[in-house]
Amino acid sequence: MNLVPDAFTDHLFDTPPAAGASLAAYTTLRLGGPAGTLTTALHADEAVETVRAASAAGRPVLVLAGGSNVVIGDAGFPGETLLLRTSGIEVVAEDPGSVVVRVAAGESWDDFVRYAVANGWSGVECLSGIPGSAGATPIQNVGAYGQEVAHTIEAVRAYDRIDDEIRVMTSAECAFGYRASVFKHNDRYLVLSVDFRLERSGSSAPIRYAELARSLGGEAGDRVPLALARDTVLKLRAGKGMVLDPEDRDTWSVGSFFTNPVIPEDQFRTLSESEIPHWPAGESMVKLPAAWLIERAGFPKGFAGEGVAISGKHTLALTNRGTGTTAALLDLARAIRDGVRGRFGVELHPEPVLVNCEF
Repeated sequence: MNLVPDAFTDHLFDTPPAAGASLAAYTTLRLGGPAGTLTTALHADEAVETVRAASAAGRPVLVLAGGSNVVIGDAGFPGETLLLRTSGIEVVAEDPGSVVVRVAAGESWDDFVRYAVANGWSGVECLSGIPGSAGATPIQNVGAYGQEVAHTIEAVRAYDRIDDEIRVMTSAECAFGYRASVFKHNDRYLVLSVDFRLERSGSSAPIRYAELARSLGGEAGDRVPLALARDTVLKLRAGKGMVLDPEDRDTWSVGSFFTNPVIPEDQFRTLSESEIPHWPAGESMVKLPAAWLIERAGFPKGFAGEGVAISGKHTLALTNRGTGTTAALLDLARAIRDGVRGRFGVELHPEPVLVNCEF
C-alpha cells in the first residue's frame, strides 16, 4: 500500500464499534484505553444528534475521524466517543478560474487531495499523504511543504454546541494560526464540512518549500504539474515514515509530535548556539526547527523508551513500536521537552490533541 494512506486508515476501523472497545483501534498511534460509549455517524445529522444528546445528558464527547492527530490516555475516554464516518465531495460554486469544493468532515483527506489533482484543481497538492479526515484539517490548520489549509479554506460548516445551531464560519472567523484555529482545544464546535476554493490549473501553486523545490529539480516559486507535485510529496513523506503503513512501526505515530517553537527575537539573540537555523515568524518573532533542537539535545532518530521510540526516519515523530503505552510515549515526550529546555532554554509544545492524559 505504501503510498495509499487511506488504505491503512480503513484497516484501523475494521473493529466493530462497541462500548468498552479499545480506542487504540481508531488511532494511528494504536494507543488508547477503552471507550465508554461508541457511536458511528454516517451522516451529518446523525453526528449532530449524537453530540446534542450527549450534551443534554451532561456526558463529555470525543469525536474521532481519522485518529491521526490525537493521543488518548491508557484509561481511555469514559464519555461518548463519536466515530465520524461521513463522506462526500461536491462542487458548490465555480467560475472560469476556480471552484469551491465542499468536503464532508469524515472524508479521507488524501482521497480528497487525489480527487482534486485528478480534476485539475490546484492548492492542496503539497498536502498529499497527510493521514486523517478533511474535517480535522481546519482544526489543526494542517500544513506541509509550504501549504496550509488556511490558504484555501473559504468556509467551515460546524455545529455550535453552546447555541445549538449549525453555523457557517468564514476563514476569518476560524482564526487560523500556526497549527491552530478557533476549533483547537475547544469543545464548542463539531466540524461537519469544509469548503475549499481551488484554482483551475494543471499546475501546482508556486512551490514554497526549499526541500520540495530541490526534489523537483527547480527553485522556490516554480510551478510544476499537479501530479508531479503530489507524487514527489508522497515520496518525500514516505522516506520520513509519514505515509501510513501497517508493516512499518515508524509510521505508528501522530506525525510531528512537537510544533516548531516560535520565540521573540530578543530571546533568540540570547541563545548560546548562534548557528541555530531560524526563520522570521511575524513581527519580532523567530521560528526554530524543533527537530534540530531535539537532535542536538541528545535525542537522535531511533532513541528508544519503553515500547516507544523516536522514529528512525524522522526526529519529530514519536512512535509506538507495538508494545508501547500512552504513558510511556508521554514519558519520552517529556524527556525530550526537558532536554531541549535544559540545553537551549526553549520550550517545546505538543502538536496533537491530548485526551485524558497530560504532557
